[in-house]
Amino acid sequence: QVQLVESGGGLVQAGGSLTLSCAASGRTLSKYAVGWFRQAPGKEREFVAAINWSGDNVQYEDSVKGRFTISRDNAKNTVYLQMNSLKPEDTAVYYCAGRLTLGVVITSASWYPYWGQGTQVTVSS
Repeated sequence: QVQLVESGGGLVQAGGSLTLSCAASGRTLSKYAVGWFRQAPGKEREFVAAINWSGDNVQYEDSVKGRFTISRDNAKNTVYLQMNSLKPEDTAVYYCAGRLTLGVVITSASWYPYWGQGTQVTVSS
């Protein structure tokens, strides 16, 4: 079973940037699709971005397209979420999630059986 740990969250001003990392232990991440999700207070968890095992299939939620970039380094067992031009509405707890698959990614949270504990991202106006 893979364990996922997020890091890189913090407090940033609007327009700033952060890079989140999702590091895996227990299993190699190279055959896992990985998704990033976020949950703001009082709201449901929502899809942000996802990447397949090889990195050649990615998907983004519409509001982050052009601002966020998901990538992976299988040699480091890590998936990244580069977030630029951050907005106050990006404030949330960000979670990474994984699924063992060589297929295309899915944006539904219920598709992913493995989850990290989350990292807080706060964007001030």
